[in-house]
Amino acid sequence: MNTMIELKQIYKAFDAQTVIPTMSLSVLEGEFLTLLGPSGCGKTTLLRMIAGFEHPTEGAIYLAGKEITGHAPYKRDMNLVFQHYALFPHMNVEDNILFGLKMKKIAAAEQKRRLQEVLEQTQLTSLRKRKPDQLSGGQQQRVAIARAIINHPKVLLLDEPLGALDYQLRKSLQLELKNLQKRLGITFIYVTHDQEEAMTMSDRIAVMNQGVIEQLASPEEIYRRPANRFVAQFVGENNIFARGDEWYCVRPHHIKAVDTGTSSEGSSISGTVEDAVFTGSMTKLFVRSDQGERWTLYEESYQSRVKGQSVKLIWSKENEVGLGC
Repeated sequence: MNTMIELKQIYKAFDAQTVIPTMSLSVLEGEFLTLLGPSGCGKTTLLRMIAGFEHPTEGAIYLAGKEITGHAPYKRDMNLVFQHYALFPHMNVEDNILFGLKMKKIAAAEQKRRLQEVLEQTQLTSLRKRKPDQLSGGQQQRVAIARAIINHPKVLLLDEPLGALDYQLRKSLQLELKNLQKRLGITFIYVTHDQEEAMTMSDRIAVMNQGVIEQLASPEEIYRRPANRFVAQFVGENNIFARGDEWYCVRPHHIKAVDTGTSSEGSSISGTVEDAVFTGSMTKLFVRSDQGERWTLYEESYQSRVKGQSVKLIWSKENEVGLGC
């Protein structure tokens, strides 16, 4: 598979303050890559450099093998979708979508063909004559995406595009976006701080921390084999503990609480239940170990334990992941 976006030895500083330490990154053609990290980690700055709204202090950016480092945004064969849709309020859906093609003076017949195509792809055909204030948040976001893909860009950049939507709508649009990306075959680079969103949609995830990519891998690899303590703490829930000079983690669903004195193989630790939170089918237990560490695990709700109860936590060593020193 060919490389679509390549960053070579990129470095970015604002007023002598380093935001992105020197790094390189390759994004494959047709890939859905997510930049995941906490606020202020540099993921949006990285996206804006790819888009051309920021320029690297050092290094080079390539699109399909051609350097675009100094190119203006409109000269890069890519489009950017924001969290806030930036639709023209006086235009209806189809006029908003067609705006870019009209500015490029694309032939009317070709405009009509592409419009019908993207209306069907984004499920907006029945809404084509509505104004933005007559649309829901999810529908407006679909219009913004349709406007971006009608130009047939090589790359679509998305900066927290679902962040302003409610939970249920966001979940629905995650699947719509992923399916749309696969149908179109366009390279997507997606920015979010939402771990579940990244895990649901991505082919690969770049977990970022203070401008550094801590791990770049598939969602499954990042979840099952976090590269270090930052990734283990940031992606999903984890129990992190030391054994000698080495650090390890084990996911809550791999741990079981048993009565003290129960014999067991593998690893174990004793502690006291600090809290038990009912979540529906499961109860989330918070246990303070005898060494002072806080542990998290899940139990079936019908066998929930009570606050103050002494327990023994057990797990298999094969479910431990080493995180180094």
